[in-house]
Amino acid sequence: MDFKAPLRRFDEFQQRVPPLAFPLGVVKKYGEDEGGSMASLISYRAFFSLFPLLLLMTTILGYILAGNEELREEVVTSTLSQFPILGNQLKGGSLTGSGVALAVGIIGSVLAGLGVILETEQTFNRCWGVPKSAERGFIGSRLRGIGLLLVLGGLAVVSTVVSGLAAGGADFVGAGGKIAGLAIATALNLFVFGAVFRLLTTDTVESRSLIPGVIVATIGWEILQVVGGWYISHEVKNASAVYGTFALVIGLLAWIHLGSMFVVLGAETNVVRTRKLWPRPLLGGPGTGNGDE
Repeated sequence: MDFKAPLRRFDEFQQRVPPLAFPLGVVKKYGEDEGGSMASLISYRAFFSLFPLLLLMTTILGYILAGNEELREEVVTSTLSQFPILGNQLKGGSLTGSGVALAVGIIGSVLAGLGVILETEQTFNRCWGVPKSAERGFIGSRLRGIGLLLVLGGLAVVSTVVSGLAAGGADFVGAGGKIAGLAIATALNLFVFGAVFRLLTTDTVESRSLIPGVIVATIGWEILQVVGGWYISHEVKNASAVYGTFALVIGLLAWIHLGSMFVVLGAETNVVRTRKLWPRPLLGGPGTGNGDE
């Protein structure tokens, strides 16, 4: 009995149906490029960058909002809601300015954030097949990475605060306000991911070719915020102290990894669409798709 016959029939069918062939082509290229490994490396570095970034952000807000308790509480609650896995745990702490915390946050954010920038740029280069000889040198890549970190990190912080305030203010004006808050948050996330894809992708790729990937990453981020909030309210909220700690760490790792996966899938979407690497036979090896190298 030929057990592969049904798979071959499905493979032939999906190649004739563009709405099915395109996403399957993206998934296949994701697997050929070992996208899971690339997403894991990004999430590993992002995990260590998140804590100093939050420390830096809350410390700066502590200096800026010192003496205004009402506004401070609103900003903290709204901003941390953008991080559903960690937000509820951090809301219970105090938000005060500290020189030591500021120094630690800056140093930690630069070192960890630089790793995220470089890893993401290498991932995009691999997706687009950029040869090693065309990549920047050790010093040049890190100097550029620090500059990009300041730009992208600043955009991310501003987007998080503004999105949080929009979402928080929307809670007081009903369903229409919530929709408006979600629209503002989504628009800001589109802008941030647009900057990430443009600045970290090789200059030989046109900006318009990056739009699909930006949309994929943004939609994925919005989904993760909803799922993260559900996870906290259903799995962690009423858990014991020990179980809750493990659940929080596991949830945070999964949340970051899924976010990285959406970014890599966004990059692969751009490559498959731009280079017309679909339809792709699922049972064949790499390089068998239309226009593949």
